[in-house]
Amino acid sequence: MDYTNFKFDVDADGIALVTWDMPGRSMNVINLTIIEELSDIVERVAADPAIKGAVITSGKDTFCAGADLTLLESLTRAFADMAKAQGEVAAARVLFEESRKLSQLYRRLETSGKPWVAAINGTALGGGFELSLACHHRVAADNEKTRVGLPEIKIGLFPGAGGTQRIARMMQPADALQFLLKGDQLRLNRAKAMKLVDNVVPAHDLVKVAKDWIRAGGKPVAPWDAQGFKLPGGLVFSKAGMMTFPAANAIYRRETYDNYPAARAIMQVVFEGLQLPMDQALQVESRHFAKILRSPEAAAMIRTLFVSLQELNKGARRPANIPPANLKKIGVIGAGFMGAGIAYVSANAGLEVVLIDRDQESADRGKAHSHRLMTEQVNKGRATAADRDALLVRITATADYEALKGCDLIVEAVFEDRKVKTETIARAQAVAPNVVFGSNTSTLPISSLADTSKDPARFVGIHFFSPVEKMMLVEIILGKKTGDEALATALDFVRAIRKTPIVVNDSRGFYTSRVVGTYLREGHLMLAEGVPPAMIENVGRMAGMPVGPLSLNDEVAVDLAWKILKATEADLGAAAIDPRQKALLSELVEKHNRLGRKNAKGFYDYPENGPKRLWPGLADLQATKLDPDTISIGELKSRLLGIQALETARCFEEGVLTDVREADVGSILGFGFAPFTGGTLSYIDMMGTRHFVALCERLTEKFGDRFRPSKLLLEMAGKNETFYGRFAPDKRKAAA
Repeated sequence: MDYTNFKFDVDADGIALVTWDMPGRSMNVINLTIIEELSDIVERVAADPAIKGAVITSGKDTFCAGADLTLLESLTRAFADMAKAQGEVAAARVLFEESRKLSQLYRRLETSGKPWVAAINGTALGGGFELSLACHHRVAADNEKTRVGLPEIKIGLFPGAGGTQRIARMMQPADALQFLLKGDQLRLNRAKAMKLVDNVVPAHDLVKVAKDWIRAGGKPVAPWDAQGFKLPGGLVFSKAGMMTFPAANAIYRRETYDNYPAARAIMQVVFEGLQLPMDQALQVESRHFAKILRSPEAAAMIRTLFVSLQELNKGARRPANIPPANLKKIGVIGAGFMGAGIAYVSANAGLEVVLIDRDQESADRGKAHSHRLMTEQVNKGRATAADRDALLVRITATADYEALKGCDLIVEAVFEDRKVKTETIARAQAVAPNVVFGSNTSTLPISSLADTSKDPARFVGIHFFSPVEKMMLVEIILGKKTGDEALATALDFVRAIRKTPIVVNDSRGFYTSRVVGTYLREGHLMLAEGVPPAMIENVGRMAGMPVGPLSLNDEVAVDLAWKILKATEADLGAAAIDPRQKALLSELVEKHNRLGRKNAKGFYDYPENGPKRLWPGLADLQATKLDPDTISIGELKSRLLGIQALETARCFEEGVLTDVREADVGSILGFGFAPFTGGTLSYIDMMGTRHFVALCERLTEKFGDRFRPSKLLLEMAGKNETFYGRFAPDKRKAAA
């Protein structure tokens, strides 16, 4: 039989080589066709007495990227349709049977009576790595770029093809839970140390070594199927087990506040599965997997953090009529923290960088930032000294603007001052007048800056987040006159440095700064109302934010929030700001010189030795102190998340945002909006527009007009519409 996605060959020793090579794809993924073809291959190997065993490898640079998540999306859509037609019980039964097919296939391979070896020639993730775990032996080709792991938790799922049960039988339960709950992608040396990979060999010996294991009499029995197998951590109800699971549950709740159903399911399936024989344990895993597939959290996270993220990374918003920008050399003006970070990520992507500052000493300090970052990588074993030297050679630090000649793109990251930026633009364009020019600004309008340039059509905002090397989002801002070439060049640059772009239109605060400002403001107003500071911070994390609003304000600088508030009042009038927030920030900045983490004094104190702690003086700034027992935690959470979602909806209505994908991806990657919701607009859709509007109306009545639902939300609520229903990306394309 011929296969579309696999090559099947049997050598003279009776060892089958199964080469996975999906046509028309850069990576192998698991879909229904793969399941069908691999099932046939497994049965063929099992039934043919002339075949002693099988080696499975890949014909591509990677082994397998995991399941095609569009398959899972189609399963959940089919469940919803069937539930309406035949009821939830019947639909749930079908979803359970369909979603466990891969798990059953892997178990059949594992118990087929023939030895299987995974010859891992590149990265193996998710269902691809679960296939390797089901094999009786695992050999990997030595490659620094190879990663193996089970990252499903990061998109609201968990390994559903036997991964939780095999991992829990290969290592101590505490280690297994950590591996499954973190979703780390491991380098081969670490995977081998954890015994997830049996051997790492030179690439040219990979298949030979795999076959040799079978020739040497490799047994077709998994350890957990062998008589006398003992769990690495002992029985669940042993002393060791009781020291593990209660503590793990406490850690899980501390870290997630029970916001992630998939994480809770991992805890449960490992605990239950270790008390059962393997086949029953796999059935328990499959039941929980089917349940998680139906959860709104999984649906939202898959859509935003996989489907939408991939589409944006592949250039969903790039003008199709512009040829690719052949970026080789870029200029970065301003060698401070942001500019130095931009230079580092650009050089790390292989680009030549000219890093300019006002004098040579300042420019050299900016380049030294790259040296420090690379040294950290060398010390962690993630890079070599030669890698560091090569990167530094690509950065030219100078005070001479003439060095900008020959650049394909220039990005300024100088001080956030209109006059300074205008002078910088003029000096740069005197040397390179026809180059696309990008401004890294988080507050100044791009259109007005563009008007000071030689050609506003070639001027675009490129807003990085701090620290540049860690933050994955870049916000590209279109001025009123920004042309397609400037947009395409900016998108090509962001793709080259391996970050995710969103495209927004010019406005005060753009999208991310504008929305995160509402989160900070709500924290300030809660403090002014008399809510205990610790409660504000804890509820922020309970709601799903990475840190509380007061802590976040310290990170971005309290005096910056104060400057933005004063600028807003000057430009838009007193009605545009809240006097309670103004009084609080004025007190902190002007009377107490508490500027945030940068001067070790903000809402928190930052002692040289020891962790940060809330400043005791905050209590003196509260005219009223509320009894925490009288405060609704649910209401505080709704305020902190709801105000951000509401502001996003306003951005969408005003045309600052034009794509629902960018709203959601930008909110999670840019300011950490509760990932389990799928993002700010998914938060509204998950709740239902009618319910969200009702929430806003209740909060408006109690806390003021900042919560008043917008015209668009009222209209959508009246029609019971969702953002992804009304503004689906495919509908945008059809309209265009």
